[in-house]
Amino acid sequence: MSLRRHLVVFARAPRLGTVKRRLARDIGALGALRFHRRTTGRLLREVGRDSRWTTWLAVTPDAALRHPGGLWRARVRLLAQGRGDLGDRMGRVFTRLGPGPVVIVGSDVPGIRAGRIAAAFDRLGSADWVVGPAHDGGYWLIGARRRPALRIPFANVVWGGPTALADTLANLQGHGVEMIETMVDVDTGADLALLKKNRP
Repeated sequence: MSLRRHLVVFARAPRLGTVKRRLARDIGALGALRFHRRTTGRLLREVGRDSRWTTWLAVTPDAALRHPGGLWRARVRLLAQGRGDLGDRMGRVFTRLGPGPVVIVGSDVPGIRAGRIAAAFDRLGSADWVVGPAHDGGYWLIGARRRPALRIPFANVVWGGPTALADTLANLQGHGVEMIETMVDVDTGADLALLKKNRP
């Protein structure tokens, strides 16, 4: 019997002035909110109906789950991210979900498609971890097979900077890590311009 695959989309609740703050400095708070709503909604529609995995939406702040009607309408399960930095919150997901491989993605990468998610899960058939690098030194995807043992690799990672990927990979030395394609993670107006330039 195969273990259930878990896909977890990390997203901030869509509230004006609280999402994509670096992007908002370049395109305005309303433009950033529209980008966030549109990109996250498209992602959830793309991956949420796929029967190859169970899709979870991990939301911050936790209080947003008290009124989920303001979140995206999609066929996904809701999950609170909890407190702490990004590493604390991702580590909590890796340790608390039921048996089976877990893949976490951010919600601000417009190029994510179901085929890319399936490829990441496939890599976990033999690798301990799978990572999808982002163009800015971070990563848009990280996944773990979670057996026979799980080591959380987020200690001393500098989040939001150009070394997040390198810091995480340093923590995973000695483990089998597969890398998948690099994608554009939109945090700034320059990132958005780069994404538009690279679209076919």
